[in-house]
Amino acid sequence: MVAGMTRNLIPDSRISAIGAVVPPPELDLPREPVTRISVFMNVFDVHVNRSPVDAAITRITYVPGAFLNAELDKASADNERQALTLDIGEGRRIGVVQIAGLIARRIVKFVNEGDRLTAGQRFGLIRFGSRVDVYLPKGAVALACVGQRAIAGETVLADLASSEGERSGRLA
Repeated sequence: MVAGMTRNLIPDSRISAIGAVVPPPELDLPREPVTRISVFMNVFDVHVNRSPVDAAITRITYVPGAFLNAELDKASADNERQALTLDIGEGRRIGVVQIAGLIARRIVKFVNEGDRLTAGQRFGLIRFGSRVDVYLPKGAVALACVGQRAIAGETVLADLASSEGERSGRLA
């Protein structure tokens, strides 16, 4: 942002969960627990999804499913979703899963396997009431906290090279 310019920084999502889970098989990541950050978008939020990092898309997998409330934990396994595996270099990969929700009935992708993404680049959208799960590689540290409102392309979710522990937060 250039000095003197203003930008409308209205939050467009909320961190709904952070925890260690085994990634879904469609990401083709190791079958061991990694940190997952779940970002929920209600019907009033912006539903454009952006890349969390500079990366190459090595895999995109669409999985049909139900349309449960996307904020529920079981939505990760039961709902319609589209999974992207992102190669961030040095043998490390990140998984990003777009999850359709109760009202959402369509996931739209703007990219294809083999494409390169830059951090903050739009890769797709989900139509209303949805969630995106980000599966971090080993050693990454979550910087966001549950309940935090986030701004697409602005809020830093994690540090991929940190030596400090995960942060905790308290929301008013």
